[in-house]
Amino acid sequence: MRQIKDLLPPSLDPMQFAYWDDAISTTLHLSLTHLENKDTYVRMLFIDFSSAFNTIIPQHLTEKLSLLGINTSLCNWILDFLTGRPQSVRIGNSISSATTLNTG
Repeated sequence: MRQIKDLLPPSLDPMQFAYWDDAISTTLHLSLTHLENKDTYVRMLFIDFSSAFNTIIPQHLTEKLSLLGINTSLCNWILDFLTGRPQSVRIGNSISSATTLNTG
């Protein structure tokens, strides 16, 4: 993550989070620090795109990363990681047959 973040342009908003716990801990820290000052207040807006990454098309993601300047070998590694992944579901002691995923 650090390697990718270091390569991204500064124009991207650093206050976007993939996980609620990161967003909450950062927001809580920043808010409480700010509220220590006299006569201040905090406004917050949370937008939850809960399943946004479940339907991502890996080829589109790597194209966008490439346009942002991420090197080709890292883009290819991400594409390889996100495509052709077998997934099965365990229910109790039973496991479903595997299906291959190319999104998410």
